Amino acid sequence: MITKKENAKKRHFKGVDFDVLAVGQKTMVTKMNFRVGDNVPFHSHPNEQCGYVISGKYRMKFNDFNEVLGPGDSYSIPENIEHSLEVLEAGEVIDVFTPPRQDYL
Repeated sequence: MITKKENAKKRHFKGVDFDVLAVGQKTMVTKMNFRVGDNVPFHSHPNEQCGYVISGKYRMKFNDFNEVLGPGDSYSIPENIEHSLEVLEAGEVIDVFTPPRQDYL
C-alpha cells in the first residue's frame, strides 16, 4: 500500500488532529499534529506504540519515565501501559501502532 500525502486521511480524536498515513494488516503509521493545549491525559490501549518527534516539545509520562522530548527523540510504549503527553511546544510526531488502532480508522 502507498499513501500519497494528498490522500492521507485527516482525523480528529479526543481533541488532537492527525493524519493516517498508512495502514497494514499488523501496523499503522500516523502523523500527529499537536498544538499547545492538545494535552493527552493518562490512558492505555491494546496497541504497542512507537514514536518519533519531528518537531515541537512534549512531556511524556509512562512507567518510571517523566521526560521532555524534542526533535530527534523517540519512544516505545508497551501495550496496555498508562501514558500521557503534555504539549509544551506545537509540532509533529510520527506514531506507529501495532496492531492498527481501530478507533483511529
